[in-house]
Amino acid sequence: MNILAETPASTSPVPASPGKAVTLQFNDNALLPLLFGDHDRHLVRLEQGLGVRMSSRGNRVAISGEPARVQAAEAALTGLYKRLERGKGVSRADVEAAIRMSDTDPDPRLPLSDLPAIHTRRGAVGPRSPGQATYMEMLGRHEMVFGIGPAGTGKTYLAVAQAVAMLQAGRVDRIVLSRPAVEAGERLGFLPGDLKEKVDPYLRPLYDALHDMMPGDQVIRRMGTGEIEVAPLAFMRGRTLAHAFVILDEAQNTTPVQMKMFLTRMGEGTRMVITGDLSQIDLPPGQRSGLRDALDTLDGLPGIGVTRFGVRDVVRHPLVAAIVGAYEQRAQAQRDAGMPEAGQNRGPRGRPRTEVPSESQDTNGP
Repeated sequence: MNILAETPASTSPVPASPGKAVTLQFNDNALLPLLFGDHDRHLVRLEQGLGVRMSSRGNRVAISGEPARVQAAEAALTGLYKRLERGKGVSRADVEAAIRMSDTDPDPRLPLSDLPAIHTRRGAVGPRSPGQATYMEMLGRHEMVFGIGPAGTGKTYLAVAQAVAMLQAGRVDRIVLSRPAVEAGERLGFLPGDLKEKVDPYLRPLYDALHDMMPGDQVIRRMGTGEIEVAPLAFMRGRTLAHAFVILDEAQNTTPVQMKMFLTRMGEGTRMVITGDLSQIDLPPGQRSGLRDALDTLDGLPGIGVTRFGVRDVVRHPLVAAIVGAYEQRAQAQRDAGMPEAGQNRGPRGRPRTEVPSESQDTNGP
């Protein structure tokens, strides 16, 4: 791939923001239909997402617009082309990832094609947003990592990928996945079956992530030998977990006492990842979240990494990011107006409760 020309995009005497134009030439014509997408849909999406104009003729693509945006579009298109050269495909999700990873903000990232990946036997798992890239770096460096942010940002998925990679590489002896069994605003009532059948619905997202990383028969076999354990948080009490990769998912639904109990299970050679979304707390009214309490208590402690995801890190359907953004905007407007936020724990008649335990509650949290 070559850059054929780089010129000002406009010569109009009317004062305007400076423009730039770049023409890229791609060497392998067979890859261009995959790069451009059906009816050039990938180029159209890059135009929309990065705020530039693109036009293709033969094996050339002309990009014009503001200099920073043109540079970002050039990096995105180059990264996607290099992906094709390595024998990988380019899907709508890959295009969305290229847009999110583009350097249109003051926090530049590595080119999309050069970002590190988590390697499992099912393949490599790479970052699809700046927040995910930071998170993956922390997963590799720190023994304890907190991943905080909205749904769809890959907090749990990437943590499971790192756990599977370390297990398959022999760097840990087992994986322990846990969640608090808290109903998400529903009353499920009596659940029939044995203990495993009762708690499995709460742990299903962890099973799904595992099956994405490993063949199903291998997951079943490793669970049978104890190399992979999926259990509710209550089962962690009294244990010391050594040489393990331990993940606590939905940690916003722990109490301070539960969180302290979990964090102190850490043994020699163990990695811990704690994930959660502080905007989706399902605890009873007035109960302080153990995740928020831990973040306040452990702030600045050496050896602990914290990644905070935002709306731009949502990697599900683009509408999910728009929905999360709309809820955040409404919550901010309510805070500015001094109104209680939707979903906030409330007392009688809708009055917000403060997150202070009552005298009858256990106050021996961390």
